[in-house]
Amino acid sequence: MTDAVTAKDRRDAERLALSLVEICVRNTQLETLHAGTSPRSKCGDFSDVTVVTPYGDIAWTDLSRISDEEMKALMIEVVDRVFTFVSFPEVMAGLRTSTGRWDRPRLDENLMKTVRRRQAGSETGEPGADPDRADMPRSI
Repeated sequence: MTDAVTAKDRRDAERLALSLVEICVRNTQLETLHAGTSPRSKCGDFSDVTVVTPYGDIAWTDLSRISDEEMKALMIEVVDRVFTFVSFPEVMAGLRTSTGRWDRPRLDENLMKTVRRRQAGSETGEPGADPDRADMPRSI
C-alpha cells in the first residue's frame, strides 16, 4: 500500500483480505483435504516417514498430498467463491468471521514486485509494461 493509504483504508483492506480468504479458500474442500491424521516425524524433516501402499512404499517427502482431480475441484470451487465474493463485496466483507486470532495480513513482497512493475508501466503510458523485460516481445 502506498503512503497515500490511510490507516482506515489499510484496516478495511485487511478485513476484506481476511474475510475473502476464510470464506473463499479456507471454508472449502481444503478443509476436507486437511482433515484426518497427520504423520509425525522423529527426525523433524519427515525423511523417516513412509506411506505403505499395495504397490510399494512411498517416502513422505516424495508423496503428493493432493491429486490432480482434488486440485482441479478445489481451484474451481475457490474461483467460483472468489467470483461471488468480489461480485458482492459490501455484503460478503460484512460477514462475521473467525479470523480474529489470525495474523494481520502483510503485502506479499513477490506480488508487490509485479505491482511496482505495472505501476511503473502505467506511468510511462504502457499499462502492464515490465521495465525489467522491455526487450521481450509483447503477446496479444
